[in-house]
Amino acid sequence: MPRNNRTITADDILPTDQYELIRSDKKQEAIARKVLTRISVGPYATVLFETWDSMWLQIQEMLRIEKGGAEQLADELAAYDPMVPKGAELTATVLFEIEDEVRRDQFLRSIGGIEDHVAIDVAGHIAKARPEGDVARTRERDGKSSSVHFFHFDLSPEAVTAWKSGVGRVMLVIDHLAYGHAAMIGDQSRDYLGRECL
Repeated sequence: MPRNNRTITADDILPTDQYELIRSDKKQEAIARKVLTRISVGPYATVLFETWDSMWLQIQEMLRIEKGGAEQLADELAAYDPMVPKGAELTATVLFEIEDEVRRDQFLRSIGGIEDHVAIDVAGHIAKARPEGDVARTRERDGKSSSVHFFHFDLSPEAVTAWKSGVGRVMLVIDHLAYGHAAMIGDQSRDYLGRECL
């Protein structure tokens, strides 16, 4: 699997029977990886930074579940390969999670346009979130936000240098009027994401 190519192709995907032989190990790797790629921002937002490995696993799992063959594989590659960081960027899935359905609905209606209020601050270098496919996930008719967002963060050369240097702090910031929170990205996560994504 040529992870350094920063793309997933059909050649990287294992037939389901071969995947089954390593699935347990890959799932354990994913659990360990999430310790470094998952952060909470405030009480309701969970940010999952994506990597080549996380997207590869997602494709393999979808093929395992749906058994759609070559046609499905093309669809899964089109859906998930864009979320593989291509260099000088981070990608993330952001989930807003509230168990109570009524409270969740009220909350999502209060954070419309939140995709314009998410950024990574790398020692003062700001990388604003760019929705995957430039698709905003706020409904026009009522301003309700989706509970799931897919973001790219395009880092400037200065931000990449600062990230890899370990100097200064790195934070994920949400500055929506209805949801203003920030979280530090710790040194271990910073080091891992720097190696895997930048």
